[in-house]
Amino acid sequence: MKPNIIKIISTIFTVVVTILIAGGGIAILSGSKGATKGLIDMGVGDYLTLLGIMHIVFAILFIYPKTSRLGFLLLCCYLGGAIATELSHGQKLEAIFPLILVWIAAFLRDRHIFLPTHQQKETNKEV
Repeated sequence: MKPNIIKIISTIFTVVVTILIAGGGIAILSGSKGATKGLIDMGVGDYLTLLGIMHIVFAILFIYPKTSRLGFLLLCCYLGGAIATELSHGQKLEAIFPLILVWIAAFLRDRHIFLPTHQQKETNKEV
């Protein structure tokens, strides 16, 4: 594929992920019943403000190029925890879809997150 097409596709995935995650955070902070009911039912109702802020901060870190790796790591950890919580409470796994989108967007933006570069291989040999 041409680099321009890959860049366009990665930008689309990144924007969709950011809107999805940040939008969820905004919905939680605004007290939307659709966004907060499941969280309250799982027993994290006392932490809604913190969870909403985490959504927004992690999305901002993910979209900003200099902090995208940190945002990727934090989003993966957060969504992995959400999946574990959903499994332990017998809920349907809603966090898998955003996690898949995060992985696709991150891979398209920066493949070095997943695949070591030649320079990284040489550094590992020296240790």
